[in-house]
Amino acid sequence: MHDSDGQNIKDEVSLLENNIELLVARLSDCRKENEVLRSELSSLQNILRYWKLPGTAGSSDLEAGESSGGKFAYAEKMQVKQKLVLLLQKIEMELRNNQTL
Repeated sequence: MHDSDGQNIKDEVSLLENNIELLVARLSDCRKENEVLRSELSSLQNILRYWKLPGTAGSSDLEAGESSGGKFAYAEKMQVKQKLVLLLQKIEMELRNNQTL
């Protein structure tokens, strides 16, 4: 009876160790993915900083680009900026949700 109990304990410990190894590997993968997402988030934030809001010092640059035959109209640039802001907000929410796990 004691031998079977000892074997069950060894089996359970082995299973637990395997599960821990899997969790550590998964955590490592998540950390790598998190770093990639942070890098992308930083890149998107830099893009948004480059495109300044109307009324700031950089808005005349955007308007000048439009009047001098720029590829995008000012309204289109603002739509892209709004989409980037929404994307950044979604990424931040995902990062926060993953950190609580």
